[in-house]
Amino acid sequence: MGEANNTAKDTFFLVSFSDFPQLQLILFVLILLMYIISVTGNCAIIVLVKVDPSLHTPMYFFISAFATLEILFVSVTVPRLLSSLISTSNSISFIVCFAQLYAFNALGVTECCLLAVIAFDRDLAINNPLRYSAIMTREFCVWLAILPWIGGFSIGLIPIIFTASLNFCGSHEINHFYCDLSALQTLSCSSTLVGNVVTSFITALAGLVPFLIIIGFYIHIIVTVFKMKSAESKQKALSTCSSHLVVVSLFYGTVIIMYIRPRFSHYDKFLALIYTVIIPLLNPFIYTLRNRDVKGAIMRANL
Repeated sequence: MGEANNTAKDTFFLVSFSDFPQLQLILFVLILLMYIISVTGNCAIIVLVKVDPSLHTPMYFFISAFATLEILFVSVTVPRLLSSLISTSNSISFIVCFAQLYAFNALGVTECCLLAVIAFDRDLAINNPLRYSAIMTREFCVWLAILPWIGGFSIGLIPIIFTASLNFCGSHEINHFYCDLSALQTLSCSSTLVGNVVTSFITALAGLVPFLIIIGFYIHIIVTVFKMKSAESKQKALSTCSSHLVVVSLFYGTVIIMYIRPRFSHYDKFLALIYTVIIPLLNPFIYTLRNRDVKGAIMRANL
């Protein structure tokens, strides 16, 4: 019987927010609305960039690529969460659980890398404006957009392999609304030392390195802006970076709070709602309300 419990890997149970029954209906309505707005807003950005000639630039190409990524990122977890909020059955198979975990981690790493690519694009535009068009050709932009996906789905596979090889015992209840890496590792009845070390290393590699690259590019940008003599030139340079800076701050701020923590907490799933639901909802508004070109494209589309 004990051996059966150790080797049973066919089903997990997502606790989700079932321990807060009074909140489930409210959460369902709010999260459903945020999901619809998030997907609609990001789709609108993709369509605007596609149809408006004034947005056919590398910066907006990367923004549309980021919007596509956000749609996929939010769709990995939210539909399952909505289902669990109105269903009494929260079971999820081992294969589906690890597929969700892999997609979530891979898309998260891809997002980190794509944010670094956007920072590179802004740095090049501000520091090498005369060579910008010659360097940022369509082919080069496509490769810059593809590389984060290759890196994300390659790096994201490593901690999955280590975690999937663990033995899971006990109730198989995952105290989260999706298959989270930390929550899964707490269910293991075998040693997680190697897996924890590998996970920490991959987290540092996939998250910290792009973050440091972004900081480096923006230090370079700020130094260049301070050297500009015209206040108008400074304002124009900073305005092209402001939306990206806000998105980076929101994304990395919540990730740091979530993952630079010593252990998995009972309330981490509430924090996870911020970067899985709320930030993808805010990003389309950040890129439209703070961007003159996008607002102009919206007005022309309405006409």
